[in-house]
Amino acid sequence: MNHQFSRRQLLQNCGAGFGGIALNDLLARTASAGQNSSAASNPLLSRPGHFPARAKRVIFLFMHGGPSHVDTFDYKPLLAKHDGQPLPFEKPRIQFAQTGNLLKSPWKFRQYGQSGAWVSDLFPNVGRCADDITFIKSIHGSNEAHGGALLKINTGSDTFVRPSMGAWISYGLGTENDSLPSFVTINPTLGHGGVRNFGSAFLPPIHQATRIATSRDNGQTRAKIANLTNEQSSRDVQLLQLGLLRDLNRLRADSSLTSRNAGPDSELNARIDSFELAFCMQTEAPEIFDLSKETESTRQLYGIDQEPTSNFGTQCLLARRLSESGVRFVQVSHAYWDQHSELKEEHTRLSAEVDKPIAGLLQDLKQRGLLEDTILMWGAEFGRTPTAQGNNGRDHNPHAFTYWMAGGGVKAGFSYGESDDFGFYAAENKVHVHDLHATILHLLGLDHEQLTFRYGGRDFRLTDVEGKLVSDIIA
Repeated sequence: MNHQFSRRQLLQNCGAGFGGIALNDLLARTASAGQNSSAASNPLLSRPGHFPARAKRVIFLFMHGGPSHVDTFDYKPLLAKHDGQPLPFEKPRIQFAQTGNLLKSPWKFRQYGQSGAWVSDLFPNVGRCADDITFIKSIHGSNEAHGGALLKINTGSDTFVRPSMGAWISYGLGTENDSLPSFVTINPTLGHGGVRNFGSAFLPPIHQATRIATSRDNGQTRAKIANLTNEQSSRDVQLLQLGLLRDLNRLRADSSLTSRNAGPDSELNARIDSFELAFCMQTEAPEIFDLSKETESTRQLYGIDQEPTSNFGTQCLLARRLSESGVRFVQVSHAYWDQHSELKEEHTRLSAEVDKPIAGLLQDLKQRGLLEDTILMWGAEFGRTPTAQGNNGRDHNPHAFTYWMAGGGVKAGFSYGESDDFGFYAAENKVHVHDLHATILHLLGLDHEQLTFRYGGRDFRLTDVEGKLVSDIIA
């Protein structure tokens, strides 16, 4: 039987069909012990933020490894003028590796659009979209190593296990579609911090990312969620199983009331939440992954049927389809931008894989009216040094790097902040990673100081005890 269930319909079936649990009892169950307020049985239920939002969702295009900002979006003419000369000021006391003299960019920069934004020849397609983009050229972090810098960008902390940005947004706003997860990561980074980069830490586990893997099959890129389908049991049998699990959970909860550890079992509840969500996704997710219904013009826009853009183009199109279907936060990762050597060869290859799909995604969101309330964001864990490592490489640089954002209430055709004349340090209108997080939350209607979770005797938040709103980039 081809049933389609929303989360609430599923609960009604589980509650009404098997006699053990009334719906009101189910809806009274909390999602996690210690949660700030009572939660409905669906902890992903959509809810309003602290104030009216400019954006409803986020697509984060993450370039793992650290593209060079001075070779992409942060034009430094003095870098070419002083090529081969020593940096005229002191380098950081702590560096990931030793670097030598200044290295000019191997690529030309051109101005695009009415805004006159300078973009290198690595990203001509994104450059033609410059009038829709805000470039933030003064981002800075605190860690020179991939692992710490990745965690800083994704969780706000490079030293402790903390919930990821997507998990915080899921916790704060829930999902727009209760048959889909609120947070999805496509081909995420599994090294350098691994699952902590998209985990939920002490937040209820339902807010961690659902991981989607893509693979090549007969020349085509296919996406799937591991273990989503159940070939051994029909949907009706699975529904019976969920009802039984609900009953067993209720018995466990009732017995705990007389024990010293009275209260809900958060781990068991999280497992039940996952089972329910997976059941609902069996119907909705495969349809989202089926790109065959997309028009030929859309496929060409993303570069899906050609190389080298097929793989990342598929991921970007899937991100649009997930966002359009109600997923709150989608992260798409691309690797590996870590050119300590072979800068010219590898940045050329990598940018050719992503430039057209990224521009296609931006244009597609815009023409569908989705860009107005979707934050499209591009960036990495850090940038690169303007000084050379070897003859054709650049080292890690967390002291200045570039992010760009489009849609979702940010200004269009705008540039904010500056690095120094060579691009080593953030110099003007500095934007710390905590400030970036605070601003993203604000655009989604969330006050970063109020979005908290009490754990271990204190209130935690994405921005820790820092972060300020970058109001100048908001339209």
